Amino acid sequence: VAALILVGMLILWAELPTGSAWSCPPVRITCALHNPPNQCFSNRQCPPFTKCCRTYCGRKCIRKPSIVTH
Repeated sequence: VAALILVGMLILWAELPTGSAWSCPPVRITCALHNPPNQCFSNRQCPPFTKCCRTYCGRKCIRKPSIVTH
């Protein structure tokens, strides 16, 4: 039981944001690949100012989406 609690805590710790408060954009299209390749699995694997987000085809490190106003 203690090992399961430890693993759960490690998973939560690995997914904590690294100083950025923005959320990953929603994914509206799904990749046709059954098991798409992932470039990352947690935010800690990404460069500064990026997050590991689910994309239309696998997880990738992405920058905060910029807001365009006209």
